[in-house]
Amino acid sequence: MDSLVIGYLSLAAIGVLIYAGVHIAIALSLVSLAGVWAMTGQLNLATSFVALAATDSIADYTFGVVPLFVLMGLAVSESGLGRDTFAVVSRLTTRIKGGLGVATVLSNAIFAAITGISIASAAVFSKVAVPEMIRSGYDKRLAVGVVAGSSVLGMLIPPSLLLILYAILTDTSIGDLFLGGVGPGLLLAAAYCAYIVGVAILKPERVAVPSPAHDGRHVDARKRLLIPVILLAGTVLGGIYTGYFTPTEAGAVGAALALLIAFGMRRLDGRSSWRIAVQTGHVTAAVCFLIIGASIYGRMLSFSGVPASLTAWVVESGIGTFGFLVLFSLVLIALGTILDSSSILLVTVPLAFPITQQLGVDPVHFGLIAVIAVEIGLLTPPLGLSVYVVHSTLRDSGVKLGDVFRGALPFAAVMVAVLALVIVFPPIVLAIVGR
Repeated sequence: MDSLVIGYLSLAAIGVLIYAGVHIAIALSLVSLAGVWAMTGQLNLATSFVALAATDSIADYTFGVVPLFVLMGLAVSESGLGRDTFAVVSRLTTRIKGGLGVATVLSNAIFAAITGISIASAAVFSKVAVPEMIRSGYDKRLAVGVVAGSSVLGMLIPPSLLLILYAILTDTSIGDLFLGGVGPGLLLAAAYCAYIVGVAILKPERVAVPSPAHDGRHVDARKRLLIPVILLAGTVLGGIYTGYFTPTEAGAVGAALALLIAFGMRRLDGRSSWRIAVQTGHVTAAVCFLIIGASIYGRMLSFSGVPASLTAWVVESGIGTFGFLVLFSLVLIALGTILDSSSILLVTVPLAFPITQQLGVDPVHFGLIAVIAVEIGLLTPPLGLSVYVVHSTLRDSGVKLGDVFRGALPFAAVMVAVLALVIVFPPIVLAIVGR
């Protein structure tokens, strides 16, 4: 059988296995092994191919950035810095219509700059912000929607685990991707804030009435709680952007500093430290397994000629760069209804990236498009991982899953609008990168 035919059949096989509930990494690895075996006719050669791809995928120095940033994010989450951030920002936005909602978005944006994990943001602010908004008179669906929607900033504003994963898959600079994520991240945060203020103006019954200004001296005293956040974010991101740290070194410095801050504030003890270590190991092992599967899958595809075939088809079809980016984004959004964010990137990027290179799309621009499109899936049914995290955190308070999905829907629509702007106007991503 022709290698190209085997390659396309392997894509169909992966789809069948995913729908059957097989773990994505196992599906990628098994199908890739079978594909290489079918193309070469030699099992020994196929197993050697798989073993070499697996070793090369995680033996790189760059991969060390994954456990380090995961450790930093979990330490920050455990130390309560998200709660401190919300306490300060909510007091500074009391005069704004929809101030608590705006404070939640801004706090999520700040928290994202020191975690890089959307799920952590969803869990933290479900406990902190939702009860406060409901107690102040916010509509329940709007309150949970604000938290679910703004939690996606954790994967867009650097440091971002998804951007790191994309960098590993495509051999793109992590530092450039982090810089490229600043513009879309701030744009999305601003769009969320504008939507919340708009709801407060047009439908004031859904939003709490602004309370009288708090004592300025109390606010000034609270501002000291932001010092650890600013110190950590400034050290990590400043070190990367100035070139003083490599991303891996920045992850190590950030993890160490986050632990020092947590212990210094006496918010971390032996038991919680052990819990963070175990969680870091679990997340790293899961990501490691996914990267191994994606590496094997990507090499098998290249060997079969499928990427080259698809590239030729796209170029000859005449849909153009804009048409391809829109079509690819729609595919990612659709996949977001059945797969998690990392799995979507692992399946689609090895196929699409060579096409974008032929079309002349900047790798950083394409990476941010992919991440935004994938993150929309965190808010859409039936999977909607951020929605499930918010619901599970608030289950005892009587919040229904349907309420969270309905509340998150307008924020998903805002994300689609921002995605369209990023596709049409590449400088949103590339201006700060200097391209």
